[in-house]
Amino acid sequence: MLVLIHELGHFLMAKKNGVLVEEFGFGLPPRILGKKIGETIYSINLLFFGGFVKLYGEEQHELALTPDRAFISKKPWQKTLIILSGVLMNVILAVIIYYFLLAGNAFQSEPLPLFNNYQFRFGHQEGRIVVTDVVKGSPAESAGVKQEDIVLRFKISNGNWINIQSGQQLIKNVSRLENIPVTIDLYNLKNGNKKTLTIKPIYDKTLKRAVIGIQMIDGTVIKYQTPVEKIFSGFLHSYNITAYNLKTFAYLFETAYQQKKMEIVSQSVSGPIGIFAVIQNLVKTSGNKFITNLLNIIASLSLSLALMNILPFPALDGGRLIFIIYEWITGKQAHPKIEYYINFIGFFLLIALAILITINDIMRFIK
Repeated sequence: MLVLIHELGHFLMAKKNGVLVEEFGFGLPPRILGKKIGETIYSINLLFFGGFVKLYGEEQHELALTPDRAFISKKPWQKTLIILSGVLMNVILAVIIYYFLLAGNAFQSEPLPLFNNYQFRFGHQEGRIVVTDVVKGSPAESAGVKQEDIVLRFKISNGNWINIQSGQQLIKNVSRLENIPVTIDLYNLKNGNKKTLTIKPIYDKTLKRAVIGIQMIDGTVIKYQTPVEKIFSGFLHSYNITAYNLKTFAYLFETAYQQKKMEIVSQSVSGPIGIFAVIQNLVKTSGNKFITNLLNIIASLSLSLALMNILPFPALDGGRLIFIIYEWITGKQAHPKIEYYINFIGFFLLIALAILITINDIMRFIK
């Protein structure tokens, strides 16, 4: 769906600017099915690694037929609009999805894991802690704490509730409560289930303090509070998520380089098979939050697709934009053969990367 929306952007903008669209393809050739409607062939192709729109006149030699309908004969600003329209469609989709998700949740995001005390540019952050693991045989496991539970607040017997916004805050409050029952409110990140549990901490000789037996990471909720923030929350949240993903990916690369373990990066990248596995898991575990979780994934993937395509890499939209910028600045087009071979090499490398990612997904799926 995301690929179709992306390619639809190219398709509509090309039509708007008088360019003949020869083919609208889902997946990459060889073609399995194709039907010509009007002047365009609509096709389904064997390799489900994206899609494409074939524009007439992308090659110089095609100009001899109908130059007024050729992409290459259009002005640089028209070419730029056509190239960027796919990315724009993906961004617009994410903005719309995030706006409705936020509006339906009092204009606050779902809890996000937080790396390196990251500060989001827009909105107000409010801390959360997310349970990443529950120690076997621990008081937390016996009470029913699960992975991806969020500890919202706790209290001692008839005391006042204390809101929990960081892991250190929870540790500090629990550390001296050996064998003293503690009541905690939890909310599961994946399925939305809420529960109140009573747990009796035990003393850990290694840590030299009372524990309930969970591992956790700090997270955050982003709240858009002012009228302006609420109106533009879809845009602001899209920016926040994109900037955060870039920072996180850079952190993973840095960690992988320092530890000489590239699997740290490879485990964070997925192709169609990996994405299918994630959605399959959502169906099984999300419960009433399935639609919300699915929409969050779609919005995030749509932003990732936009970001990937705008990279200045041959065969991607960003790579093609480089040639248009060159034409805009110099007033002349790049040599057709040079542009062709650069894009061909880029296309080959992208296919090779897609195959490697698919193999990696299959290996993880088998395990």
